[in-house]
Amino acid sequence: MGFREHAAPVRRILGIVLGLLLIGGVLYVALQGQDHPESTATKTVRGVIGSEKSEFFRDPDVVKALAAKGYIVKTETSGSWAMDQLALKEFDFAFPGSSEPAKEVAAAAGLKGAQETKPFYSPLVVIARPNAARVLAANGLATMTGKNSGTLLMGPFLKAAAEDRTWQQLPGSSAHAELTGTVFVKTTDPASSNSGALFLAATSNVANGNSVVADDAGIERTAPLMRRLISVQGALETSTDDPFRAFISGSGEPLILVYESQVASLLMQKQDPGEMVVLYPDTTVNTAHTFVPLSDDAKELGTLLATDPKLRELAVLRGFRPQDGVAEFTAATAPHADYLNPQLTGIRQVGTPTVKILMALAQRAKG
Repeated sequence: MGFREHAAPVRRILGIVLGLLLIGGVLYVALQGQDHPESTATKTVRGVIGSEKSEFFRDPDVVKALAAKGYIVKTETSGSWAMDQLALKEFDFAFPGSSEPAKEVAAAAGLKGAQETKPFYSPLVVIARPNAARVLAANGLATMTGKNSGTLLMGPFLKAAAEDRTWQQLPGSSAHAELTGTVFVKTTDPASSNSGALFLAATSNVANGNSVVADDAGIERTAPLMRRLISVQGALETSTDDPFRAFISGSGEPLILVYESQVASLLMQKQDPGEMVVLYPDTTVNTAHTFVPLSDDAKELGTLLATDPKLRELAVLRGFRPQDGVAEFTAATAPHADYLNPQLTGIRQVGTPTVKILMALAQRAKG
């Protein structure tokens, strides 16, 4: 038998093997695409976000939903009020916790008329140990609306802060050895973190006769009390993430300022909240998380987060309130009504001072 006669069967066998390998490769790619839907994305964008949104963007379902719309989103965190100090050219978008720092980011990036979007928002709340909440309520600084929920009465609370009231001076605290020292709410750094800054916005409003601080005279009136609220805390964090996790683990201060979204997400993800009472300040500033596109690649992403039904649903599951989405939030959090106040019943929502005024208050508060 000659060489040509041997070669033909070999070529046929090789053809069959290559065909099988090709089919297998196609199937593998198809299956990989099913396991990793982000492979369908056409744009990779990088953003700087407040830490309270980290879990949302890490959520595998959010990754899949964004990929289905053509996006791979990579993020890193920063205090919202420090974002304008970053090298913004390295990012496609910024996503601070409220509209005021968003304006500073847009200005620092040299953007005029940037199409900001506010996909969702979250009120600030104070999480409290049950003993601390009960003592506050017994002394007229808070009211309890259920076993795990209540309202922090800002007027009486700030009066106590102005007098440097200690836990030991509050009747009923002696039975709880962990309640010692000055009564205060642990916040983040108001000079760099959104939640800390907006706590000053709300408290200064109350201290200023229930009106927004708008001038130097208002700063002078309220600065001493703002100083008392902040100086007693010691070292300040730049985000709510670490204090929140410390509280959940059983450590940390008895009163900690966080976003409602952090609590709601914990509950809806069926994680153990431990011993917690959620106190809604009766005067508060809602934090409208504001998306600022810094490049053309991210120009449509903010609108997508605000309007896409799947992404709105996933935002709610991570504790955020979609714009015009009270019904969505109320329905999703119904099993956790013992902790939350979906309708924000009895809560007065106030405006924020200008960036210049609020940062002046923050600097005075920090001494």
